[in-house]
Amino acid sequence: MPTEPQIKIPATYMRGGTSKGVFFSLRELPLAAQIPGDVRDQLLLRIIGSPDPYGKQTDGMGGATSSTSKTVILAKSEQQDHDVDYLFGQVSIDKPFVDWSGNCGNLTAAVGSYAIANGLVDANRIPENGIAEIKIWQKNISKTIIAHVPITNGEVQETGNFVLDGVTFPAAEILIEFMSPVDEGEVIFPTGNLVDELEVPGVGTFNATMINVGIPTIFLNAEDISYTGTELQEAINGDQKALDMFETIRAYGAVRMGLIENIDEAATRQHTPKVAFVAAAQSYVSSSGIAIQVSDIDLNVRALSMGKLHHAMMGTAAVSIGAAAAIPGTLVNIAAGGGELESVTFGHPSGSLKVGSQASQNNGEWNINKISMSRSARVLMEGSVRIPGDYYN
Repeated sequence: MPTEPQIKIPATYMRGGTSKGVFFSLRELPLAAQIPGDVRDQLLLRIIGSPDPYGKQTDGMGGATSSTSKTVILAKSEQQDHDVDYLFGQVSIDKPFVDWSGNCGNLTAAVGSYAIANGLVDANRIPENGIAEIKIWQKNISKTIIAHVPITNGEVQETGNFVLDGVTFPAAEILIEFMSPVDEGEVIFPTGNLVDELEVPGVGTFNATMINVGIPTIFLNAEDISYTGTELQEAINGDQKALDMFETIRAYGAVRMGLIENIDEAATRQHTPKVAFVAAAQSYVSSSGIAIQVSDIDLNVRALSMGKLHHAMMGTAAVSIGAAAAIPGTLVNIAAGGGELESVTFGHPSGSLKVGSQASQNNGEWNINKISMSRSARVLMEGSVRIPGDYYN
């Protein structure tokens, strides 16, 4: 039976923070995929190798984890005073859908670098040597992000000595600033409370901080769900009962946050909200064998992404952690010791991460002005990806 030959699509495979994904320029996608919809989704699913009932993504570019099943589409910005428009697609591993409901904070670190190298940023914005401040419009969530990208001899500098826990090798440091992650008039706490009682039928009732900064996140106390906050991936990802519990909590929390109308919708919205659990600072040994001392951190946080405990910390969840830590009375703030905190260093399975937060209060209402953190990024491969032609026709 005749089949369509493979087609080539220009692409770059990049690591950003503790994630990696396939990056595209919008203008270089097939015309039918330049428009949001089923054609684009089918294209990206086939490129990544999903849905894969074996859960391996062997016949695609995905790495069979939430951190490596990602796609990014970039274009010159249509927004005033911005350089590049950034659209993120989280590709399900075993189901046939792409989730466009949120940002990827880790891959944000690679957006500025890609945009500069691929001519999406005006040349007069790039110094010969120094730092290029790339203003990114995050299309999934309609927010501004600024990436401070190091430049050497007119080109992006990728090599350096900055070490990011969760990434094996050092690279150049890229400061990322999430500007006004909550617009005036938007609600930081969808329920109106810093802490709620979240009733989850068949599981229990828990104190929860449900916040929508960076990405919608449900924070729980580790001890309330029989954890310590120092767990590594194998403690949870190998326990199907635990994974089912977290998914049930996530579904009921999503309804409580107003993200979905009934729990059945959660299955088609895997990327958001996130579920995380927090605990006061404790010493532990990270997944790489490094001893994290209680004196090195303010609290411990573990977070799930796409149904599994993340190996480090999602960038967007780090934004949520920074925001919640800055507001007295949230579970995150209490775990970090309380008070008005301008930064926190939290432990995660791979090590630790410091997040800065600028928060202010006006007439009793909290606002988050900026969240900042350092990441790194690197081109892994560039050229073209190939897929059978009948996947986008």
